[in-house]
Amino acid sequence: MHPRLRTTAAVLGALVLLGAAGCGDKSPGSRSGELDMGIAVANISLNFAHEMVLGAESAADHAGKVNFKAVGPPNTDGPAEAQLFQNLTATARDGVVLENLDPPIFTRPAAQAVDKGIPLVALDTAPTDGSKITFYVGNDNYALGALMAEEALKRLGANPEGEIVIGVPNPGTPVLDNRAKGISDTFRKQAPGVKVLGPFQTYSDPGQNYSSWSSQVNAHPKALAFLGVGDADSYNLAKIKKAQHGSWLTAGFDVDPKTLEAVKDGSNFVTIDPQHFLKGYLSTAILIDSVRHKDGKLPQGWFLSPGGVVDSSNIDDIIARQKSATAAYDWYKPTIDRLLADRQAHLEPLKDAR
Repeated sequence: MHPRLRTTAAVLGALVLLGAAGCGDKSPGSRSGELDMGIAVANISLNFAHEMVLGAESAADHAGKVNFKAVGPPNTDGPAEAQLFQNLTATARDGVVLENLDPPIFTRPAAQAVDKGIPLVALDTAPTDGSKITFYVGNDNYALGALMAEEALKRLGANPEGEIVIGVPNPGTPVLDNRAKGISDTFRKQAPGVKVLGPFQTYSDPGQNYSSWSSQVNAHPKALAFLGVGDADSYNLAKIKKAQHGSWLTAGFDVDPKTLEAVKDGSNFVTIDPQHFLKGYLSTAILIDSVRHKDGKLPQGWFLSPGGVVDSSNIDDIIARQKSATAAYDWYKPTIDRLLADRQAHLEPLKDAR
């Protein structure tokens, strides 16, 4: 766990339970006074989840009087997270933010929680129809994938010819699949001389991810670019490129410290930042406000949260942003204020989430 995170972990068997605020004495389910809330994430060991947790904790701190917990398995494990989520709903009766990488597994437990009157917000991964979750905070991941492809094309020159290789840590996860589709569609439309290979499975576990990318690099040594859509993809591709003195382009997603270092030293030409802290903050702030002031009635639809490019032009600014939760909040505050001031303007139909 990165030292800048103030979240502390206590390992329970193979699972990790994070406590963000002190536990109150009020009865679960009470909507007055202090609130019992929490967030469940897919993999507490990876940066994307840390960012969402930090954002959620920051929103709870700013709202005040919220006993807030975060839970997630130490490795990507859908059934393990589902059990942690169900345990969390037994105590966080005033509301839960749910991020996961395997939506079908959560359909039934989410619906059961909703039936018990627990407000649920889907974060980063759109909910399934049967989950009864009707409010989702997330990026346009197809657009973020297209953005990565456009950044690569800027650096490949006019009419590039050759192969690019795309990797997806967890195929079947809509967030990641949409990013990969955005990359491949953009190359096919804008660079017909480029052959798109993949997406290949690269795994979210850093060790497996490194091995998978090493195999792809060895199998396609003349590729123009290797592009991943996950957290570990970014820093492992940079590590491989340095070790092999590669001339191909490499890039991935998220703002793990190792990824930012790779952008800073030029190993990776960009990283695409889904701004996970912002999503964690928005989802939790809206949840708290809905419970306190709207009798638990959440908005309906997809709240579109922005993302961006991190490259040599802004890398120092992003590194400074990532130094602490306070620095992150200060950096995001103008965007938070703008998005929360007119929520309806940023709502899209849930069916359009991608």
